[in-house]
Amino acid sequence: MTSSSEPKIQDILLLHGCDLSKEIAQRIEAKVSPIVGSSSVRRISMSKSKEFKAALVEDTAVAKPTTLAIFVATTIENESPPEDAGACVRFFKRRTHPETLLSDKVQFAVLGLGDSNLLLDRQHTSAKDCNQVAQALDGRLGALGGRRFCERGECDERTGLTEVEPWIDALVEKIKGC
Repeated sequence: MTSSSEPKIQDILLLHGCDLSKEIAQRIEAKVSPIVGSSSVRRISMSKSKEFKAALVEDTAVAKPTTLAIFVATTIENESPPEDAGACVRFFKRRTHPETLLSDKVQFAVLGLGDSNLLLDRQHTSAKDCNQVAQALDGRLGALGGRRFCERGECDERTGLTEVEPWIDALVEKIKGC
């Protein structure tokens, strides 16, 4: 059941930063397009800073509470984003942004993709250990006044990204419930 504080999702922005995250964004797009309409779903590369800044912050026709921005964020070696996602991650990490940058703008969801095989120094690892970019981005979007649409997803390539489909399914159900 939707409360009056949860606006109906009308538009979806899928932000991706590498080939794998683009592939996952396409899978999300295939599942959410029938719900909101394919013309209401747009994929944006995190490397396109002018485009994502306009869509998420500046363009009030797009940056509104009925828009859901889904970040598919990959962590590579040294807890870093891939090169294509760097511009977006750095933009939101800036400490000069006001705490209200995302207030009354888009809602957000973050799906993290990592690979615990890269963590050679640890005996036991999980998806939580290899998704630092998603964790930091999720926290920062909230700190900037963003409204979290659903819990952050964390996936591990070592386990075959088995966490992706359940997260997408939960996201789809929440969108349907709005």
